[in-house]
Amino acid sequence: MVLSLPWAAGWIKRHGPRPAAYLNLIVTLLAVVHGTLILQQIWLLGPQHIEIPWFQAADLDLRIGFDLSLTNLAALELVTGLSLVGQVFALGYLDKEWALARFYALVGFFEGALAGVVLSSNLFMSYFLLEMLTLSTYLLVGFWYAQPLVVTAARDAFLTKRVGDVLLLMGVVALSAWAGSMEFDDLYVWAAEAHANGSLTPLAGTLLGLGLIAGPMGKCAQFPMHLWLDEAMEGPNPASILRNSVVVTAGALVLLKVMPLLRFSPLAVDVLLVVGTISALAGALVAIAQVDIKRAFSYSTTSYLGLVFIAIALQQPAIALLLLFAHGLAKALLFMSVGSVIATTSCQDLTELGGLGSRMPATTTAYLVGGAGLVGLLPLGCFWCFGLLVEALGRTAPFFAAVVLITNALTAFNLTRVFRQVFMGEPLPKTKRAPEVNWLMALPMVSLTVLVALLPALMARIDPVPGLASFPLPLATGVVASGVAGVIGGCLAPLHKFWSRSMFQPLRLLQDLLAYDFYTERIYKVTIVAAVAGLARFSNWIDQALVSGFVNGIGRLSLASAEGLKLSVSGQLQTYVLTVLLAIVLLLTSLQWLHG
Repeated sequence: MVLSLPWAAGWIKRHGPRPAAYLNLIVTLLAVVHGTLILQQIWLLGPQHIEIPWFQAADLDLRIGFDLSLTNLAALELVTGLSLVGQVFALGYLDKEWALARFYALVGFFEGALAGVVLSSNLFMSYFLLEMLTLSTYLLVGFWYAQPLVVTAARDAFLTKRVGDVLLLMGVVALSAWAGSMEFDDLYVWAAEAHANGSLTPLAGTLLGLGLIAGPMGKCAQFPMHLWLDEAMEGPNPASILRNSVVVTAGALVLLKVMPLLRFSPLAVDVLLVVGTISALAGALVAIAQVDIKRAFSYSTTSYLGLVFIAIALQQPAIALLLLFAHGLAKALLFMSVGSVIATTSCQDLTELGGLGSRMPATTTAYLVGGAGLVGLLPLGCFWCFGLLVEALGRTAPFFAAVVLITNALTAFNLTRVFRQVFMGEPLPKTKRAPEVNWLMALPMVSLTVLVALLPALMARIDPVPGLASFPLPLATGVVASGVAGVIGGCLAPLHKFWSRSMFQPLRLLQDLLAYDFYTERIYKVTIVAAVAGLARFSNWIDQALVSGFVNGIGRLSLASAEGLKLSVSGQLQTYVLTVLLAIVLLLTSLQWLHG
């Protein structure tokens, strides 16, 4: 970010903004290489901890700390690797953008915050970096600030995430007072001792747990703080690639780190399960009714992170990490394919797209591989994640295992529906002359296509991923069948370009219900927003009528008193002397009376 500032601020104008992009690419490439080398060393030497004392007062000790573990470094490689391919993709997508340097400066800020979140070893630093993510989201969503919808979207995204951040701040402040340290290891020791001693009341433990999960809920776009991710689709597509793949991953990693602190609050764990279930099912349902191609997949991100929340709440952290990894790569590839379609056609409306399969073969292949990697299709990445999750939950929590399979089927339905509308059928006016994208967009897209296709080979080297023979046949069949059912449903569903809303009234009502996200935004307006606006009007009335009225009344009384007193001023010296003498006599008399 710092290297991009001279061009972003306009101090260097002669050579255009591209040097800022190249500098960001070089630094990000160095970060990928450096992370790989460190990952190899940690593999050999074991986890390492780095910390720098920062602030100490009374019993509060704050440190800048980094945990170098295999999990954190793998997440760091995911962040820097997807940031690298996303920045190369942005060179082609924003090739005529006059503010290219500003975009790369914001992406650098974005990437730095993400890298810090995944490596952070203490809660205070994690909170600070999550605040940086909130700010960078606001700036990136509002990148095209001349458009009114973009300004509104950036504001809504910022304020929605601030709700979760403020609640998380309450938990951070409470923990700093109770534990005296913000290091996660120290917090885990304190939590175990406080739980054993019963030093924390149930109410305090419940409020603490709810505050700690609120921040990750906002970052992962979970119900009821999910609307910001849909609004964020107004920003540039290269930023959407990172937002839907690694930002939500960083939020889920923070949730994993605070999970040991939730032992005080069974209610917080139940809330995670409820929120994850609603987000998984409702997000997948809302996605199938969207006609904007980016929003059709932003709700899918909410849905998959709901499954991650369920896995974390049910004590399946290894499977949750695998699902985050597989989902991040596949979703980044899908958004690259979507970005290629938008860049070529300048259109995001599914009803105006069609027939691109033969005209954009690389983009079509990327979409197919990304979609196959996102659903439980054997042998790609999410098949193993879903299989392991269903196997782990099948006996202890069959309801949540069913949620996983239903979400998989709905996602497959949505992917098939979008594929039919965009890549199949007859070309429409906006797609008749659509060419394949330039090499700056095609190179990262093809590279990521290969990586998603080879993901099972990478996952086979990770301990929690067993061989195919270790899966029971009914389990593997059920996971594959849910995806196949979704594909068949997507193939058979009637899709009419000119009558995208059904003429059949009950079906039309259902479409509207899903398309408008169960009218969540309208419900917020008539409940929370209306309540806040009412309180604001009430406080304004108190200020104007009572406070200002009282102050103004005192002022008017003073003026009236002054007007009355000025009439008693005669200008005669003997009257003034008599008044002073009478005052002295009264004063001495009162003092004598008090003394007596």
